[in-house]
Amino acid sequence: MAFLLPNLSPSFLLPTGKSLKEKPISNQALSSSSSSSNSYEFEEDSLSPLSLFSVQAPPPVRGAQVKTKPSAQDKYQHGSKDDFYINLGLAVRTLREDLPLLFTKDLNYDIYRDDITLVDPMNTFSGIDNYKLIFWALRFHGKILFRDISLEIFRVWQPSENMILIRWNLKGVPRVPWEAKGEFQGTSRYKLDRNGKIYEHKVDNLAFNFPHQLKPATSVLDMVTACPASPNPTFMFGAMDSYSSSWIEFYKAVQRTLDKQEEQMLVQDHFVPCS
Repeated sequence: MAFLLPNLSPSFLLPTGKSLKEKPISNQALSSSSSSSNSYEFEEDSLSPLSLFSVQAPPPVRGAQVKTKPSAQDKYQHGSKDDFYINLGLAVRTLREDLPLLFTKDLNYDIYRDDITLVDPMNTFSGIDNYKLIFWALRFHGKILFRDISLEIFRVWQPSENMILIRWNLKGVPRVPWEAKGEFQGTSRYKLDRNGKIYEHKVDNLAFNFPHQLKPATSVLDMVTACPASPNPTFMFGAMDSYSSSWIEFYKAVQRTLDKQEEQMLVQDHFVPCS
């Protein structure tokens, strides 16, 4: 056996070149494996509970809105705005229902403030008591001076959020026979406060449509022929005032009612009881 060992070639003892090529070992592979092992060791050492928490929590999204609890002031403003629209709708509905029945029943005064002001082309009245007295006088004197009187609503609209406009037409048939049916139109402007309550009522844009006054009759026959058709002839004695009419008397009667009320209040204020 000893003499055979020297005759063995080195190529028989070593692996062939083909096997070396199938499993090459390069420096790059060794370096990458060593670097990956080193990085793994570094990451494993650097991990802590705090770092794990920071990794798990996602970053906040930009532009996201955070919901906050509304403050008491926001709730108050939102509630007051809701009250305004509720009272506004109630006011519109009440005016639509009350005004056509103005001469038959009283109004609903819940939609008005206590310091409400009524403004017409000639006068200004303040206070809820005077406002109630005006509509009472309209009903009372309207039944006395007119056989038939009514108010018709043409239109209801809102030029702004805090104002209600109503265009109406007032018609009446006077009781006196020498006056024909008359009517006039006007606009009522109702202003509302931030709570939806009416604090001002202004009457303007009046358009009159009254019949022409009859000339004073020179004889009884002229008076009878001048009167409108009626089952029973009626007569008028005395001179006729060219400026008198049931409508003017109607307005004066309402104004006198308010003047008397103010006089009574002044007397009560200056009245000193005797001890």
